[in-house]
Amino acid sequence: MVYDDLELAGEAASGEDALRLCAQVLPDVVLMDMVMPDMDGVAATRAIRRQFPSVQVIALTSFKEAGLVQNALQAGAIGYLLKDVSADELAQAIRAAHAGRATYSPEAVQALAHTMAQPPTPGQDLTARERAVLALMVEGLNNTQIADRLVVSPSTIKSHVSHILAKLGVASRTEAVVLAVRHGVIT
Repeated sequence: MVYDDLELAGEAASGEDALRLCAQVLPDVVLMDMVMPDMDGVAATRAIRRQFPSVQVIALTSFKEAGLVQNALQAGAIGYLLKDVSADELAQAIRAAHAGRATYSPEAVQALAHTMAQPPTPGQDLTARERAVLALMVEGLNNTQIADRLVVSPSTIKSHVSHILAKLGVASRTEAVVLAVRHGVIT
C-alpha cells in the first residue's frame, strides 16, 4: 500500500542512535522498539520526550506485559502497539499520534485494565515514619518502647499507630503486624 502522507525519516538500531537521529531529523513521530541494546526503548522514549517535546513516540513491540506498557506510557509514549499490527492500523496510529491522539493495541489495554483491577498492595501509602513504627510493632514493642526508641512522645506514637491501622484497614495492632509480615510491607 502507498501512504503518500507518511515519510520514513530514518532508522536507528539502538536507543542512543534514535536520540542522535532525532536531533538531526526532528521527526513528527517515532516508532520505538522497547527492547534494544544499550539504551532500552523506555529510556530512549523518556530522553526523546524530554529533549524534543514536539516529537510523539509510539511504542512498537512484541511485549504486552502490563509493567512494560505502564513504563512506556510513563516515559511519554502516546501509543503502544504490538508488532503484529497491520500496515493500515500502523499508518492510522502514526496519523493519530501526529494529531496528539493516543492509540493502544487491545492487548495493551487489556494488560492495563487487569493491572488497574488489582487491589493496591497494602501499606503503599504509609509514610517513612509510619513504616518505622510498624517495623517496631513487628518486633513486639509497645507504644512507650517505640517512643523511647524513636525519641518522641508516646502520644505521637499512638497517633502514628492509629494512622497505620486506618491505612492498612485493620482493627488492631496484631492484625497490622500480621498483614505487614504476610505482605512484606516492611523490609
